Amino acid sequence: MKPQTQLRRREVDDSITLPEELSPLLRRLYASRGVKTPDDLQRGLKGMLHWRDLTGVEKAVEMLHDAFEKNLRIMVVGDFDADARPAPRWSVLALRAMGCRSVEYLVPNRFEDGYGLSPEVVDQAHARGAQMIMTVDNGISSHAGVDHAHKLGIGVLVTDHHLPGDTFARCGCGWLTRISPTVLSRQNRWRASAWRST
Repeated sequence: MKPQTQLRRREVDDSITLPEELSPLLRRLYASRGVKTPDDLQRGLKGMLHWRDLTGVEKAVEMLHDAFEKNLRIMVVGDFDADARPAPRWSVLALRAMGCRSVEYLVPNRFEDGYGLSPEVVDQAHARGAQMIMTVDNGISSHAGVDHAHKLGIGVLVTDHHLPGDTFARCGCGWLTRISPTVLSRQNRWRASAWRST
């Protein structure tokens, strides 16, 4: 039997200064997620978190670099909703562009495999030869899946923008909200390293 999901209600701060033209529902939704000012609504690059502020970013870079050096088979595990559908493909293309020779993606079936990096999804990745799993848009609370991967000797790198529960899944690096700035900032290091090893 699959565990039930519990929803947590967030406290809403009434001191928000969002634009009046927003609907009351949207203002409440934004406020419940900590969005309080028009600056918080920035969608451009200026509004993004700097890559150095991502939890576990240095460990994530180490994990990816080691996977490249050892030519590990990386399985990018995606999600099936609208914001995650293109993420596995982009991740695979980016990793291949940086010299990763063995990378594939896997998008699980929510109805058969559950949500996120479930043990069933880990088994599928393992059956396809995964030596490292990189999640995109999931994994932040996938304790059972991450633990199962570790039992199978598979390292896990979680990239997820969702909020964690009380604890993080015990992956090798913590969690990241974005991988692209990290990967791009290390691209030259990896290319130089790959060049030296060929």
